[in-house]
Amino acid sequence: MIRYFFLSIGLIFLSCQPTKQEVDLLVINANVYTVDEKFNTVEAFAIKEGKFVAAGTTKEITDRFTAAEVVNADGKAITPGLIDAHCHFYRLGLDQQTVDLVGTKSYQEVLERVQAFQKKNPSNFIIGRGWDQNDWEVKEFPNKKELDELFPDTPVSLSRIDGHALLVNSAALKLAGINNNTKVDGGEIVKYGNEITGVLIDNPMTLIDSITPAPNLQTRIKALKDAEAICLSYGLTTVNDAGIDRSTIELIDSLQQIGELSIRMYAMISNNPKEVDYFLEKGPVKTEKLNVRSVKVYGDGALGSRGAALKEPYSDKHQHFGAMVTPVNEIADLAKKLSVTEFQMNTHAIGDSANAVVLRAYKNALEGKTNKRWKVEHAQVIDEEDFDYFEKGIIPSVQPTHATSDMYWAEDRLGEKRIQGAYAYKSLLNKAGMVALGTDFPVEQVSPFLTFYAAVARQDLEQFPEGGFQNENALSRKEALRGMTIWAAYSNFEENEKGSIEPGKMADFVIYEKDMMQVPLTEIPKTKVLATYIGGVKM
Repeated sequence: MIRYFFLSIGLIFLSCQPTKQEVDLLVINANVYTVDEKFNTVEAFAIKEGKFVAAGTTKEITDRFTAAEVVNADGKAITPGLIDAHCHFYRLGLDQQTVDLVGTKSYQEVLERVQAFQKKNPSNFIIGRGWDQNDWEVKEFPNKKELDELFPDTPVSLSRIDGHALLVNSAALKLAGINNNTKVDGGEIVKYGNEITGVLIDNPMTLIDSITPAPNLQTRIKALKDAEAICLSYGLTTVNDAGIDRSTIELIDSLQQIGELSIRMYAMISNNPKEVDYFLEKGPVKTEKLNVRSVKVYGDGALGSRGAALKEPYSDKHQHFGAMVTPVNEIADLAKKLSVTEFQMNTHAIGDSANAVVLRAYKNALEGKTNKRWKVEHAQVIDEEDFDYFEKGIIPSVQPTHATSDMYWAEDRLGEKRIQGAYAYKSLLNKAGMVALGTDFPVEQVSPFLTFYAAVARQDLEQFPEGGFQNENALSRKEALRGMTIWAAYSNFEENEKGSIEPGKMADFVIYEKDMMQVPLTEIPKTKVLATYIGGVKM
């Protein structure tokens, strides 16, 4: 009788236990940086139908939920999925199909790589990318003479690392109709004496673009998939492609819709009037994976090729000011046109003159309007009097590795006084309340951990310079992580769906081998990703 009594009591007790909610995935025993408003850390979270449903201690989560799949993180660090706020995703993929010139230490090495590639992959039009004369012992633009000798009949087009200069041979110049009488505003056809050297800066490059063979559909799809594989390996779950055309956007959308492309994309429409008008009439495009609601505009060129537009002459080139790629009046007109739409204006501005032009155009166009979240891409050199513009809701979208790549020669270009307003990420953060962080890959390396390290340490991988380059503009680790997650999401109008680990948001997250929030600064660049999840699915 006593036995049956205790059995009955046990059954009653069990029947009173709350039923656990069935979810798809539990992640437990982790060190989770939620990047919520208070920057809380938790041990575990639950995911159902691709979204976070709860976060807390391991006991709290396992008491409330059950799942067929449970990941025991064994104390590893986890963050929200990383967002690259400014990159060239499609270009990265295309570069995998061409000659890789990144890291070349001399023009001779460039020539050797081109020869080796052509021998292995014979082509009737050679394309390459990634050279940087600032990395060579002789820091001067190359000349087409050697290319002409090696490839007298095959057109060759080799893009500088920043995409703002091309080296081409005579065969390419002839095909494009470029000669000593050719003139193009917004750039330069570089000459030595009266002879074309083969180096084209900014707008003249479009003449070569017009005769460069377009990749076929198979190559384009492979490029997108190659780029995705690289990005996922670094924990990137959303990328902002800074300037792509309608056909590429539509190809990305189609691949995402059939499950052939998983990475999320914030697409900036290239500033082509016909395509801009198409999307303005259509309105923003928003799916679970794709967001199209911004226009990418080029204000000026790059500092490395002396194409950035400066208020005063370059310190290392007499009476040279750089150039606006898009005329000042066109920037102002486009700003007014976009200001009455839902579309963002995201403008590349490197030099202090270009930044002033863009910021004033934004101010005038946005008068009386709120929550437009327009961005200045790069915001690289700012005159002291222009920082205040960022208090008006304009978001600086910056790439910290530019500071550590350029620091060896930037002062030569800008001089001692002007360099103080360059790569000033902390000053921009203090004015704007946030900074969106990106890499600008493939101009820089894809790794977001180099972004994080450059933002916080302001040093290269050899810990130069001691104490950091203009270290007063270093970000804290929390600020850097926010810039790569929730602030980047906010800049994309996506802060309610991603950028932090909170209930209701997309379950994009990354598990790391080591904790970049805790390891010594010098260990940050070595950070390795153990797993990348998009919508609760391991990639």
